[in-house]
Amino acid sequence: MNQIIVASGFGRWSQRLWESILLGGRVVFHLITGRIDRRNTLEQMAAVGPASLLIVLVIAASIGMVFTIQVAREFLRFGASSAVGGILAIALSRELSPLLTAVVVAGRVGAAFAAEIATMRVTEQVDALYILRTDPVEYLVVPRVAACLMMVPALTVFSLVTGMLGGWVVATQFYDLSTESFFDSAQAFVTSWDLFSAPIKAAVFGTLIAIIGCSWGLTTSGGAKDVGQSTTAAVVTSLLAIFFSDFFLSWLMFRGLGSAGLEAF
Repeated sequence: MNQIIVASGFGRWSQRLWESILLGGRVVFHLITGRIDRRNTLEQMAAVGPASLLIVLVIAASIGMVFTIQVAREFLRFGASSAVGGILAIALSRELSPLLTAVVVAGRVGAAFAAEIATMRVTEQVDALYILRTDPVEYLVVPRVAACLMMVPALTVFSLVTGMLGGWVVATQFYDLSTESFFDSAQAFVTSWDLFSAPIKAAVFGTLIAIIGCSWGLTTSGGAKDVGQSTTAAVVTSLLAIFFSDFFLSWLMFRGLGSAGLEAF
């Protein structure tokens, strides 16, 4: 009996995942053709960006400080203290800033998208849009995807800067590293591609979060219990999509043997 329930649940999840892929194709078509509700997009940008900024900055500062504590103590043992800033900059730009920002947005914004649209679905507000000859994808989904596409990279840039500042405070105040050596090593290690990779990853993550959240909301049926289940499933699926896509993006962007900053050793 349990195996039947698990198989049924996985089948339903797979179907909704396929529907989210189809929804993504429709969203891309709307974005390419410029069919975007600008007022709704601005409202969603405010909900995704400024409303999420504080928690993103707090987490980024914390990660930057903790990472520096762990790295600095080990590098000091081997006489490589001059590389602390560079290692932190690489970790933040290539991985930590886009990934942690996406996780925060998935938990905060993706869940809100799924819950809001799922509630509209079960209360037949989405059906009312069809009656009014309004495309729910154009009115509900495209503004949210566009907002995440623009705001998540911006949040990632703020996260990167804040993480570096948090690491700098720890390095200079607790490990007596000079400001010059900290930022000089960051400049030596980090390339322009490292800085561009963070917003690129963030844009992909933001798009996945918005599409999955909206798709799970649109495919909700039933009542309040189903809204909660769809919201939880949307967040979990978004996190899975973020981590899987992060692997493939990292492999595509950094699979070669880099040489940046090796001279610092």
